[in-house]
Amino acid sequence: MTAALLRRAAATTAAALMVTGCATAQDVASDPGPTSAPTSAPTTSPSTPLPTEPTTSAPTGDLPAGFGDGPPGEGLQRFYEQEVEWTDCDDGRECADIWVPLDYADPDAEAITIKAQRVPASLPDERRGSLLINPGGPGGSGIDYLGFIGLDPSVTSIYDVVGFDPRGVARSTPVECLSDEELDAYVASDPTPDDPGEIKEFRRTWAEYTSGCVEHSGPLLGHVSTVEVARDMDIIREVVGDERLNYFGASYGTYIGATYAALFPENVDRMVLDGAVDPLAEPRLTAINQAAGFDTALTAYLEYCVDEGDCPLGDDVDSARQRLIQLFEDIDEEPLPTSSGREVTEGLAFLGVIVPLYNRDSWSYETIALREALDGTGDTLLALADAYTERQSDGTYPNNSMEVQSAVNCLDHPEDVSLAEIKAGGEDFTKLSPTFGQAAMWWPYACSNWPVTAAEPHPDYSAKGAAPIVVVGTTRDPATPYEQSVKLAEELDSGVLLSRDGDGHTAYGAGNACIDDAINTYLVTGDPPADKTMC
Repeated sequence: MTAALLRRAAATTAAALMVTGCATAQDVASDPGPTSAPTSAPTTSPSTPLPTEPTTSAPTGDLPAGFGDGPPGEGLQRFYEQEVEWTDCDDGRECADIWVPLDYADPDAEAITIKAQRVPASLPDERRGSLLINPGGPGGSGIDYLGFIGLDPSVTSIYDVVGFDPRGVARSTPVECLSDEELDAYVASDPTPDDPGEIKEFRRTWAEYTSGCVEHSGPLLGHVSTVEVARDMDIIREVVGDERLNYFGASYGTYIGATYAALFPENVDRMVLDGAVDPLAEPRLTAINQAAGFDTALTAYLEYCVDEGDCPLGDDVDSARQRLIQLFEDIDEEPLPTSSGREVTEGLAFLGVIVPLYNRDSWSYETIALREALDGTGDTLLALADAYTERQSDGTYPNNSMEVQSAVNCLDHPEDVSLAEIKAGGEDFTKLSPTFGQAAMWWPYACSNWPVTAAEPHPDYSAKGAAPIVVVGTTRDPATPYEQSVKLAEELDSGVLLSRDGDGHTAYGAGNACIDDAINTYLVTGDPPADKTMC
């Protein structure tokens, strides 16, 4: 896989991770949690300044599905005042289409569609509002998240839980870049180009990806930034009839929540940000730290593997790590065969190894996959990689999560790093991440070659005036290292840090009663835990 940051919520991966076609058919992982909102009279306009000039940075290709004229009226007000019809849909949910402007600087121009679903509060007489949720990504579906978020009944009894697919994602007006066959090749591409031929192929793969996004996504490509997603959430808040927003975000979903708080601090009610992304972190340092986070998680897994006995990688952690590094190199030279006829390339193996690190309960599957790979076959590694990308057995991808990831990341954090600088700075990555650094050093290339720029700059992330915001971190989180949660809690004026000493990505619903009780209490009563509580 070429240059895409691995910042997907474990819960998203878990929902797709039904490993089929091999002896290890099982669900492999799971994760995160909730949020809330009041029902008093809503405000009717955004409370933070908007850009004053229409943006022109987006390409002008064919419009994807989901574009339209939008609701009647003029200006931004027409979106806040739109009448939305919630209709019954599957499993007792209610569904709605919500219009938002493509470009907030030109709200009288094209509009796009946000798809939302909600599960009504189980005790309607005690209902206090709506709870918006997002599982991460970028690219995670909040609608899918409704099916596995696992909120406590004390929360779901008093909140309508609202899942929405952010702009560009899944059922909402989507970013589109590649066909299923092209996406197969993109995901399987070499993540560690180490000779001129491989580097040439790396650049070709990335060029095809970006040109596909420009061609198939049209002007939407320049308007899927997190700032715009946060502005969309304020329209959703109004549409559901809440004066202030209650929100639970996991992984990248914390970035959405923090951005909302920065734009609309006075509109924040109760907000939980679990497995935080630091929006102010320098992109290259973020990539280094994320790779190091996966190596930290790998070390914990290797200790477990060795302690269990008969670890396929070796009898001590250091030798096991070196054997895994060698395995990646061997697969780069000669991909592993599988019973399906597909080959496991180094790119697919890289994903397959990373997936179980998101959740400690999945470590036994890591051992199975590695033992199989060392024996010369890649069925379980392939199944794990397919779970991450959500690829189906018929070769289709049910959503665009792999495509939209870079589209959002590169608007949020554009870079300007040359190939020469990437190669020269590789040691910074491999020093802190000997296992994954060889791949991570290439991640900055993606956003150094992105064809569009964001419509709006970053806001002030102090979010002065916001109610208490609970930021949750896990000490050995592989995807969003713990230090990012510490930083975000410090950056937010009203940030409250809640920590889980443990393994895996995100904390809510991971088996720690102290964490779950603190979050549930906060969402139900409004009382946050004491700052710097460690569970």
